[in-house]
Amino acid sequence: MIPFGTYPTPLETAPRLAGALGLPELFVKRDDLIGLGAGGNKVRKLEHTCAEAVAAGATTLLTTGAPQSNHARLTAAAAARLGLDAVLVLRGRPPNDARGNVLLDHLLGATVVWADDPLREVGRQAAAVRERGGVPHVIPFGGSSPAAVQGYVACAAELLDQLPDLSHVVVAVGSGATMAGLVRGLGAERVIGVDVGAVPDPHTTVARLAGADAGSLDIDTGRVGAGYGTLTGEVARAVRLAARTEGLLLDPVYTGRALAGLAARARARAGGLGRTVLLHTGGLPGLFGHPSVAELA
Repeated sequence: MIPFGTYPTPLETAPRLAGALGLPELFVKRDDLIGLGAGGNKVRKLEHTCAEAVAAGATTLLTTGAPQSNHARLTAAAAARLGLDAVLVLRGRPPNDARGNVLLDHLLGATVVWADDPLREVGRQAAAVRERGGVPHVIPFGGSSPAAVQGYVACAAELLDQLPDLSHVVVAVGSGATMAGLVRGLGAERVIGVDVGAVPDPHTTVARLAGADAGSLDIDTGRVGAGYGTLTGEVARAVRLAARTEGLLLDPVYTGRALAGLAARARARAGGLGRTVLLHTGGLPGLFGHPSVAELA
C-alpha cells in the first residue's frame, strides 16, 4: 500500500444529533478529514489500487465516474502526489461552468473526458496512452476492487481500537468496497449500509467484494428516491439537521443519505441501536456542484 492519509481519523461524539434522532449515543468517524485532495473514503481504497498501479509501472491513472465523482477527484489527487498523469472519464456532457469536484479535477491537473458510455471510452483512452508510449492503469468505478476492500478492513480495526464496544456502523453504499471492508472487519451484524443508487444490486455487489452471503447483509434500499444523485426531502432534512445540531457538513449524495437511513432506523427502533457510528465518507466538494444545492439552505 501507498500511504496517502493521516491515521487514525478522528472519532467524534455527536450528542445533539443523537438527541435529535432519539439515539442513546452517536459517534462520527471522520474519514472526511483523512487528507489528500479534500479527503473522503476513496483515499483508503486508492492506497491499495495505486500501489498496484505503481508496481505495474503505470504512467497514467484512468478511471470513470459521475460528473461530481469524489473518486475521480481523489484519483487525480493521488496521481498528482505520485507524479503520474490522470485521465477521468465522466458520464454525460460537460457543464456550462466547472463547479465542485469538476473544478477540483481540473485544478489537480487531470484530463477530463466526457462520454455517454464511460466504460467504453476509458478503454479508448487507455489505448491512446499505450500508443503514446505510456503505461495505463485503469482503476474501477468508485475505486472498488478486491484490493481496495483492505482499506476498510483497516478502518474497522481503527474503530475497534477507538470504540471496542460499538454496536453498529452506518455507511453509505455506492460501489460497495467501503461496506465490504467493514463487513470483513466487524461482521455483517454490526454494519448497516444505506444504498445511494450507484449500482443496480447493492447486496450482490457488496457480498462479492466481502466474500459474504448477500442474505446476511443489512442494506437499506429505501433512500434512493428518483435515483443516484437526486436530492430527496428526507436527505435534505438530514443534511440540515447535522449542520444545525453539530456544525457537521454532509454531502447530499452519500453521507446525507446514510444519515437519512439512520434517522429512519432510529424512528423504527429496528436493530436495537446502541453505540452507533456514522461513517463520514467525505464528498463535501460535490455539494457545491449539486444541481439542488440551493434547496439545502
